[in-house]
Amino acid sequence: MIGIAKPLIEEDEIEAVVGVLRSGNLTQGEKAKEFEVQFSSYIGASHGVACSSGTSALQVGLEAAGIGTGDEVITTPFTFIATSNAILYNRAMPVFADIDAETFNIDPASIKKRLTRKTKAVLVVHLYGLPCDIEPVKEICDQNGLLLIEDCAQAHGAEYDARKTGTFGELSTFSFYATKNMTTGEGGMILTDDGEMALKARTIANQGQAGRYEHVMIGYNYRMTDMQAALGLVQLKKLSMLNEARARNASFLSKNLEGIEWLNLPQVPPKMKHVWHQFTVKVPEKTRDGFVDYLNKNGIGARIYYPTPVHLQPAYKSLGLRFDPCPVAESVSKKVVSLPVHPGLSREDLHKIVETVKRYR
Repeated sequence: MIGIAKPLIEEDEIEAVVGVLRSGNLTQGEKAKEFEVQFSSYIGASHGVACSSGTSALQVGLEAAGIGTGDEVITTPFTFIATSNAILYNRAMPVFADIDAETFNIDPASIKKRLTRKTKAVLVVHLYGLPCDIEPVKEICDQNGLLLIEDCAQAHGAEYDARKTGTFGELSTFSFYATKNMTTGEGGMILTDDGEMALKARTIANQGQAGRYEHVMIGYNYRMTDMQAALGLVQLKKLSMLNEARARNASFLSKNLEGIEWLNLPQVPPKMKHVWHQFTVKVPEKTRDGFVDYLNKNGIGARIYYPTPVHLQPAYKSLGLRFDPCPVAESVSKKVVSLPVHPGLSREDLHKIVETVKRYR
């Protein structure tokens, strides 16, 4: 089976983690601090706060930005549920704007329609490794005095107009889950240029401590360990190479699948650098599930990201939450299929993916 994802872990990653184990300093320490500095420098932010996961980074980041009870945060319904869950964790309310049918990212025109006097922030997601149309979103935020927060969980190294995602808003978050473009196994990072916001985030993530046993606020144990950070430091050195491999694989797939009438290939608008966390195509709704079954039976680990938009999830309905329709997201969710594009694919794998897709129907 050609898997949808495959973490690239080599001897230098193993040696780095073993070095931490041998040191005896297993919790958050110098390696985590070094990783914060190196990753924030790579993205282009002044401050980094390493966390235990991408979800905890979102939760802490939103709290540090001042999101709380009674606030509304506009976000996308077409993403993993962690994005909007983090809003709820902070006793605020997610408001879902619709998406663009070609890029799968939040539609700035829909954001404007969702603005109310309670709107405090816009939380964008750079889905599948493609930046959202961040410039008009930032204009909306600036014109309305709103915070702009970026969820970059799938967009390590992606760029909009030659500027890396994670540097446009007041705060951004990243995930280093095992399937991401770089990994620490589990782990996350908050980035910001605001020193006070960074200090607040660091305090919240470390049990609310300003100093040892001096708890100045209610916090959490959301620290990243030095074992995770050691892995991340090695992965970060390889990130550009890993992203280039993803881009080559995506180019091969696009070139060799072009012209299939029933298959809509992913589009990359001008000014955007895609880092291909996923290679997501659209197929007719009536054949989508059969197509995925066919691929899986023929050794291609295709997946659906995401079959149910967040605003329609049973968990939210069980809470009595009701949201405005997002017809584009609802339609797209019935058509998307992600094909393997990760750096571990061989040329033989790529040919098999192409030939298998072409044989369908």
